[in-house]
Amino acid sequence: MDSKTLNQILEIAFAKRVSDIHFEVDNPPFFRAHGQLLRSKLPNLKPEDTEFIASTIMAQNQRELPVDFKEFDASYALENSGRFRVSLFRQRGNFGIVMRVIPPEIGAFQDLKLPAVLSEIVKAPNGLVLVTGPTGNGKSTTLASMINYLNEKYAYNIITIEDPIEFLFISKKSCVIQREVGIDTDNFSSALKASLRMDPDVIMVGEMRDLETIDACIKASETGHLVFSTLHTQSATSTINRLVGHFPPDAQEIIRQRLADILVATISLRLVEDKSGEYLLPVVEVMRSTTTIQACIREGNLDEIEGHIEKGTGQYQTQSMDQHLIQLCKKGIITMKEAKRVSSSMDLERKLNFT
Repeated sequence: MDSKTLNQILEIAFAKRVSDIHFEVDNPPFFRAHGQLLRSKLPNLKPEDTEFIASTIMAQNQRELPVDFKEFDASYALENSGRFRVSLFRQRGNFGIVMRVIPPEIGAFQDLKLPAVLSEIVKAPNGLVLVTGPTGNGKSTTLASMINYLNEKYAYNIITIEDPIEFLFISKKSCVIQREVGIDTDNFSSALKASLRMDPDVIMVGEMRDLETIDACIKASETGHLVFSTLHTQSATSTINRLVGHFPPDAQEIIRQRLADILVATISLRLVEDKSGEYLLPVVEVMRSTTTIQACIREGNLDEIEGHIEKGTGQYQTQSMDQHLIQLCKKGIITMKEAKRVSSSMDLERKLNFT
């Protein structure tokens, strides 16, 4: 393995529009395309090949491979501006690498087939907006689209805190400052505290990973800033449960009150295959904070939230995951089998027949 070969493999990934590349010893490179993992016809990788890839990535991040290396998150860029989010790790004593392709362009809501209501949600003067979903289901892409919308439409000071930096923003109407954990700052929570002294209008935190970061995001929202972040949760209800659950039992009632006051919206994502099997598209639950939703959060009646989301399709343009799945089924865009794979409901088919 050499730099030319590595870059050729990565350029193929961009040309073929794959989402991920896997490098493992004793296997050829694997590519994930349309959700399926495909074995390439390239030669099997040797330990020195994956070590070379790992060293090359670390060198671009101005770091050396430590003797006791276990795992590391990084980014990697090609000369033609193609970028990757990288997970480096040890497995059976050798290096393994998974590289997530970052699209070169930041898509608009319409291009990404995201609900138009997102352009209303991002206009909130302050508060907390959360984008949630499993890994690899479009959270980063959606968040980037929201930040870029603000960048193009408003004269804001936007600060992003990421690990690693994924999409690169060019300041347009807004000024965009991007800070990377491990290079520009030590951790999310310290960067968040520092950002409050940097005259921010909007703060984007790549991920709420721990109690300290969650608390810092809530405090920033409470002090008049618009804060965006992500969580690995699958719905508005599970998102609120996760946030509250990070705090000690004796603090959870107060946290529900604070969340009710500052939560603007949750956008929960899953990617599904269309009928052709050639394209992936997002299924989106949208919850916007209404007085009714706020009451549910304050009183801990989280099991009632989905019902209120489904009732808000007109005035508030909210929708549950099932409502969006049913809509896609009715339009013939996805199959019922694919809808059932994603839905957490046991009676999705009955819902479809009664709508």
